[in-house]
Amino acid sequence: MITRTAASVDTHFTSSRWQQILSSVVTNADELFNLLRLNPAEAPPHIEATQQFPLRVPLPFINRIEPGNWDDPLLLQVLPTAQELAPQPGFTTDPLGEQDKNVAKGIIHKYQGRLLLIVGTSCAVNCRYCFRRHFPYEDNRPNTQQWQSALEYITNDNSISEVIFSGGDPLAVNDKRLAWLVESIADIPHVKRLRIHSRLPIMIPQRITDEMIRWFTGTRLQPVMVIHCNHPNEIDQDVRAALQKLKQHNVTLLNQAVLLKGINDQLETQIQLSETLFQQGVLPYYLFLLDRVSGAAHFELSELTAKQLVGNMLKQCPGYLVPKLAREQAGAPTKLPILPAL
Repeated sequence: MITRTAASVDTHFTSSRWQQILSSVVTNADELFNLLRLNPAEAPPHIEATQQFPLRVPLPFINRIEPGNWDDPLLLQVLPTAQELAPQPGFTTDPLGEQDKNVAKGIIHKYQGRLLLIVGTSCAVNCRYCFRRHFPYEDNRPNTQQWQSALEYITNDNSISEVIFSGGDPLAVNDKRLAWLVESIADIPHVKRLRIHSRLPIMIPQRITDEMIRWFTGTRLQPVMVIHCNHPNEIDQDVRAALQKLKQHNVTLLNQAVLLKGINDQLETQIQLSETLFQQGVLPYYLFLLDRVSGAAHFELSELTAKQLVGNMLKQCPGYLVPKLAREQAGAPTKLPILPAL
């Protein structure tokens, strides 16, 4: 019997609280429907899709979804559907060619000057468009020995000035392990910046605790946080508090979003997203075309539509509120910018 409700989530920003929320994410579709007062009889076919890529949604995010609305833009990002099972030409399990750049366990080295560490292999949420939904995390589960090897790799490459924590979600890892890793990276003289890519400040804002702030900002490394927020409705009071806490400790805050059909492909939505982010000290950074990963074709919009959308943003917004339109391409030396249509 389902007894919990989405509204039962409290807002305490403590180490134990975020871990409790993370351990109690919703993984059952019927429970999700019950929490959101959605009629299961109206649900799209989804069972086989969850077998391929499980449902996973935390309660704080569910709190922001409009009850009874199957078309809610937040729900559509996490709701499994049979559309994911339809094969589509040009969509692959490794659209960015990351497995070829997986130079050692837990290390992805694609771009000059920066290196990505798979710090954690789990997420608070399974976004249905995730470009790593097929990534071999079982071969990249981090342990101390692998992290030590990664530190040696970084030490031996003087061109690396920035280390990026990714995953999964790096903030799903406990603070003690992350503090040790950050301190070890700070001991490597040529590394200048630590960047964290995380969805947790949006999904479980309670993760931004004093302890987390201490290890993130407590070394000589310049701290950068890249959050992933696709829609202004994702930002509630708890998210605002988490972002303001990071900003107060001089963390550079950037946002990456993915352009998703039926979710954030309207001009008004993109403008509101940029305005809301900037009010919290977050600079719109990238707006990506969908990575063509198997299972996500139903989210794709044409490049022309994207160019027109961003072109219209430029006409209505100051330039610093307009994210760079880009796509990632396997083998490219950098993300590929796309000029807006004016």
